[in-house]
Amino acid sequence: MISAGVGAGNWVAALRRFVQPPAVIEHCELCDQPIAADHDHLIEPDTRQLLCACRACALLFADRVDGRYRTVPRGVRRQDDFVLDDGAWADLRLPIDMAFFYYSSAEARVVAMYPSPAGATESLLDLAAWQRLVERNPALAGFAPDVEALLVNRVNGACDYYRVPIDHCYALVGLIRQRWRGLSGGSEAWQAIGEFFDWLRREPASLREWGHV
Repeated sequence: MISAGVGAGNWVAALRRFVQPPAVIEHCELCDQPIAADHDHLIEPDTRQLLCACRACALLFADRVDGRYRTVPRGVRRQDDFVLDDGAWADLRLPIDMAFFYYSSAEARVVAMYPSPAGATESLLDLAAWQRLVERNPALAGFAPDVEALLVNRVNGACDYYRVPIDHCYALVGLIRQRWRGLSGGSEAWQAIGEFFDWLRREPASLREWGHV
């Protein structure tokens, strides 16, 4: 399964210092072949499980007729013109000011998740409020189901909105799970979170074009 982690496209290596020491050798979770740090990920929509995959398996299993797996794309896009005021955010009913949203094909609805010390936690989303947000930000309707997410950070007055591959969201979740201490998180956790979003701000200009190359 995915373990969150420099150079164009190698986001796993860039993030790994925030989350865990590098593994000696990583393997494809479908064929068990050794894979590079900059490998593909597949997601199983029914279980929300992310899998590390070699290039061959990513191409092979993504084309299954039953749609069991989807290939996670590459790239980050900052949403500089995103419209989300305090009232609209409150209407979404998130318990904290950091969350990610994606369309689940298995559940035929938008899912809202927020990172916590216990992992990724689902929040009951007001779907009418979400639809109003889509109307104000039509680009949201173009996000690929299951594999692309809107990542929002409004902590301490931040206004960070990103279109990201879903594995980036779970990388953030893993970072928080590992670094969080006590009720407030501790300085180490918040420093790592800040570095994560600093990295996202820099990456859009240097990552590969959206999609696989």
